[in-house]
Amino acid sequence: MAKLLLVAACALVDRDGRVLLAQRPEGKSDAGSWEFPGGKLAPDETPEEALIRELREELGVDTEKSCLAPIAFASQSLTDVHLLMPLYVCRKWSGAPEGRERQALQWVRPNRLLEFELTPADRPLAAQVRDFLS
Repeated sequence: MAKLLLVAACALVDRDGRVLLAQRPEGKSDAGSWEFPGGKLAPDETPEEALIRELREELGVDTEKSCLAPIAFASQSLTDVHLLMPLYVCRKWSGAPEGRERQALQWVRPNRLLEFELTPADRPLAAQVRDFLS
């Protein structure tokens, strides 16, 4: 049985209804593909705690658990692990998102999310985000 990899992701939605995508930088798996920001859970960390930490580290934004609403999840078998990734929507945060890990960022209208080359785990989630925000 494959080891379970827990990753949390977030669809940040701005006041104009656009969603933030981040491009995976060189040197990471799926480099050049786009994804919802987030990352792996640390030991003894909840998905919400991981997202709050990851959003601060990767984008320089602060949010709270009460601002994170779970809407979907991805479950995907990879080469040596099985990925389980809950996706949250967040509409309230402080700070302006910036790519602190040299990743490109882009605000995207929900109906255009599937026009981007998304990671395999993020692709089905993009359709759910689009439908949720429609």
